[in-house]
Amino acid sequence: MSERYLLGVDLGTTAVKVGLFDDQGRKVAVDTQEHQLITSGGGVIEQTPDAYWEAFRKGLKNVLQESGVEKEKVLALSFSSQGETMVFLDEHQQPLHPFFVWMDTRAQEEAEMINSWFSADEILQRTGQGPIISMYPACKVLWMKRHHPEIFKRINKMLLLDDYFLFRMGGYFCAEGSNWCTSYMWDIGTKQWWPEMLEKLEIRPEQLPEMKESATLLGKIYPEIAEELGLSPELQLVVGGLDQSCGTIGVGNVEPGIFSENTGAVLAVCTKVDHTVLDPGGELPCFYDTVPGMYMLHTGAKGGIMLRWLRDNLCLEEMEEEKRTGKDAYTIMDEMAEKIPAGSDGLILLPNFAGAGAPDTDQYARGLLYGLNLEHTKAHIIRAFMEAIAMNMCRMVDYSEKVTGQKVTEVRTMGGAAKSPLWCQIKADILGRDVITMKNTQDAGALGAALLAGTGIGIWPSLKEIAKKAAQPDRVYKPNPANRAAYDKALRRYEMLTNAVKGLTKELC
Repeated sequence: MSERYLLGVDLGTTAVKVGLFDDQGRKVAVDTQEHQLITSGGGVIEQTPDAYWEAFRKGLKNVLQESGVEKEKVLALSFSSQGETMVFLDEHQQPLHPFFVWMDTRAQEEAEMINSWFSADEILQRTGQGPIISMYPACKVLWMKRHHPEIFKRINKMLLLDDYFLFRMGGYFCAEGSNWCTSYMWDIGTKQWWPEMLEKLEIRPEQLPEMKESATLLGKIYPEIAEELGLSPELQLVVGGLDQSCGTIGVGNVEPGIFSENTGAVLAVCTKVDHTVLDPGGELPCFYDTVPGMYMLHTGAKGGIMLRWLRDNLCLEEMEEEKRTGKDAYTIMDEMAEKIPAGSDGLILLPNFAGAGAPDTDQYARGLLYGLNLEHTKAHIIRAFMEAIAMNMCRMVDYSEKVTGQKVTEVRTMGGAAKSPLWCQIKADILGRDVITMKNTQDAGALGAALLAGTGIGIWPSLKEIAKKAAQPDRVYKPNPANRAAYDKALRRYEMLTNAVKGLTKELC
C-alpha cells in the first residue's frame, strides 16, 4: 500500500470523473457522475455551477469510500477540464449567469464582428487559432456585453470551468495557457493578454485570472471545503490543464511523433510539437501545452455526444432493455451495428449537429443523413453514426500530416468510445492505421491531472518520464484490408457531400 495518493478530476461536458491514483500513477478508484446540460434552443447550452459541483462532490465521496484510503494520505488535486466553458462573477464572487458551455453557439453574430476587427493572419499570429467561431470565450463576452449590458457592467471576474473550481476550493484566481488559447484574449507568443482584443471587448486585465504554468503548486484547500468534501485540510491544489492536453499525458503522448484521439462528447485529435506551428488554413490550431516546453496541435468536432443523442431519441427499446437486464444500451447498439457491413450499405452521415469541426469548419453546418432507402434499418443508422465520426477523424489526421510533415503510423485512443471494440476497429479500418487502446484509456484525463498534481508537489521531477511510465498499451486494432474498398468509397462520398453543402448551410439556418 502506498502512503501517497493523488486526485485527478476530469470536468467533462456531460459528466465529471474523479480518479484516485497512487504515487506510481496506478489507478486506485474512479467514479463518474453524469449531469444534464440545459438547452433552450437558439444555440443556447448552459450549466449551473452547482450541477458541476454536485457531480464532483458525489464522485469524490464514492471514490474515497471505495478506496478506503485515509484522507491524510491524499496529498494533492488537479483538474482536467473542458475548454471554453465560461462563467462571470460579480464583486461578491457570485455567478451572474449560468456557465456558457463550450458548445453554446448563440454568439454567431459576435463571431462575425470579431473577425471583422482583425485579419485572419493577425488572429493566427496572436492566438495560434483560426478565425473565431461562436463557441469561444471572446464571443461569449461580446454577446453578454451586447445582449445584457446590465450584467456586463457588473462583471468582476471571468473564469473558465477549472479556474472556477480552483477559486471555489481555495480562493485562487488563476489559469493556464492550454485552456485559455481558445479564449482569443491570450497571446500565445508573448504569453500575455492580447491588449487590442481586450480593448475591443471593453474588459480589463484585472477581470481575468492570473496566468500560471500547468503543474504549479498553488496552496492548500479551504478548511471548510475540505470538511465538506471529506478531504484533509492539508490537501494541496495544483494547476491543471485542458482535458485534451491532460488526456495526452494520460496515454503517454508527450513527445513529437505520437498521435492521440479522444472520442468523448467531442471528437478531438492531438499531436505534440516542440515549437509553435501555425496553420494558415486555420483548421489545426496550435495550443500551449501542459508539458513544459511543448505545444499541442489539436482540433476537434462533435463526437460521442451524437451517439448519446441517438441512444436517447431513437434507441428507447435498447434503453428499456438496459433497465430490464442491466446490459448497457451502448453494448446492445454495438451488437446491432456489428451485423451491418462496412459502409452501412451506402448510408452516410455528416456529423454536424451543432456546426462542422475541422477540417471543414462551418459554424452554420448541420447534420445530414444521406442515402436512406427502404432496406435500411436502425442498425444501419447506428453504424453510420460510428463511421461518420471515424471519417471525420480520418480527414483530421490526413490534414495534420500535411501541416506538420509528421507521418502518423499509430493512433492512441481514449474516451468513452474506446470501450467499444467495434468502434475502435471501424476507426482502424477507416484510418488505415493501428488504433491502440491503453490500460488507462478510460481514465486518461483524470490520470493526466493526477500526474500534474504529483509533479506539482514534487513526487516526480519529470512529467514526461512519469507519463511514459504510467501509460501502458492494452489492445492494438489493425486495419482490416477486406474493408478498404468500402471505406475508400465511403470517404469519397463523405467528401462529396461535405463540398456539396458548402455555401448552403448559412442560408438554411
